[in-house]
Amino acid sequence: MEPVAHLIKVSIPNYLAGLPIPDSIGGWFRLGIRDWASLIPPTALLAGLGYMSYKAFCPLARGPPCGRVNLTIKKDVNKVVDSVDIEDITDKAVFCRCWRSENWPYCDGSHGRHNQDTNDNVGPLVVTKKKD
Repeated sequence: MEPVAHLIKVSIPNYLAGLPIPDSIGGWFRLGIRDWASLIPPTALLAGLGYMSYKAFCPLARGPPCGRVNLTIKKDVNKVVDSVDIEDITDKAVFCRCWRSENWPYCDGSHGRHNQDTNDNVGPLVVTKKKD
């Protein structure tokens, strides 16, 4: 516990006291390259803490919940159910299974980008009509 106390009580205050922070706005223009370089680590630390706080506390910064599959298709209904009459299929129909298609329920190839972004391996459902 002694090293942590020394770090908080002595090392960090000494480091911060040694930073070249000017007393006036004009003083910022008189800083040299070495002075600006010494300000990079604490600035990066503050930026990192700010970004982590933003991601942790801002709901809009977080992505969709991990378990959710359907992000945009028919969100106004409780359960998405689509039906296609087999007579409407000429030779084959390709249906989306990744929920990213702009042409729902048909596949438009969006699973390729989804697979690349998420390291997934989902593909379409291909329905072919049996030839007599």
